[in-house]
Amino acid sequence: FIYNFDNTAKEPSILPAKLPNLLINGSSGIAVGMATNIPPHNIKEVIDAIVVAIENPDIEIQDLIEKIPAPDFPTGGFIVGRSGIHSAYNTGRGKIILRAKTHVEEKKDRKSIIVTEIPYQVNKSMLIEAIADLVKDKRVEGISDIRDESDRKGMRVVIDLKKGVDDIVLLNQLFKNTQLQTTFGIIMLALVDNQPKILNLKEIINCYIKHRKEVVTRRTQYDLKKAEHKAHILEGLKIALSNIDNVIKVIRGSKDPVVAKSELIKKFSLSEIQSQAILEMRLQRLTSLEQDKIKKDYDDTLELIK
Repeated sequence: FIYNFDNTAKEPSILPAKLPNLLINGSSGIAVGMATNIPPHNIKEVIDAIVVAIENPDIEIQDLIEKIPAPDFPTGGFIVGRSGIHSAYNTGRGKIILRAKTHVEEKKDRKSIIVTEIPYQVNKSMLIEAIADLVKDKRVEGISDIRDESDRKGMRVVIDLKKGVDDIVLLNQLFKNTQLQTTFGIIMLALVDNQPKILNLKEIINCYIKHRKEVVTRRTQYDLKKAEHKAHILEGLKIALSNIDNVIKVIRGSKDPVVAKSELIKKFSLSEIQSQAILEMRLQRLTSLEQDKIKKDYDDTLELIK
């Protein structure tokens, strides 16, 4: 735990992430003189890649790319070309071109371009406005109407074409002049041991594996410490139960709990924690069933420690 920005409270410096959120959710941010832009990825693909990286620490980046072929954008669309992806996964930097998913529908002698998926981080209503502005400024000619027919089933933006207009030519004009096609610059920059570092795909996965190892190790150390503490107390209770008459005699003969505690420590070679636990022990624990329970609990705890 570390102090927060104004030193009034403490907060965890690291959260024990169960999943590699940096790759799955992606991340974008700008710090002083540097930027990070990590695209989101498919959760199943990322987990498969981590499993093979654990099984084979010397795995090549190319083998990891077989498990994670590309980023997975929630808004769909297409990634045009693979060179940008390969560059990003090998060096930590790369540019990818994202393109909307479209198809053409024909009614009578008129064609319509239907947009069903758009590039990541593109605002649909602003995209429609931008296309309308192009038509108004006569920079793109051949569009008669634009409608948003999206509903609960999904996105559907309809671009009606004028008679005799070539849909391929017009679509290419839209790709060039609007956000139907965008560029996503990948910079896989992250803090590694509080130092900003550009990571390739293998390094980012290895950092996550190292993080998980640390989390699991520290969690196990914590559990072990807790179990050892419990075993220590149960050990004291066992000593008390096997010398119960003498223990009662010592307690009854002491003028206050402090004296009783130090007498128990002296007479039965107990620790302070053990003698305190004996003083706090309820009388019901002297029944034979409770005694058996303490012995079983002690054996189980030793097994857990092992």
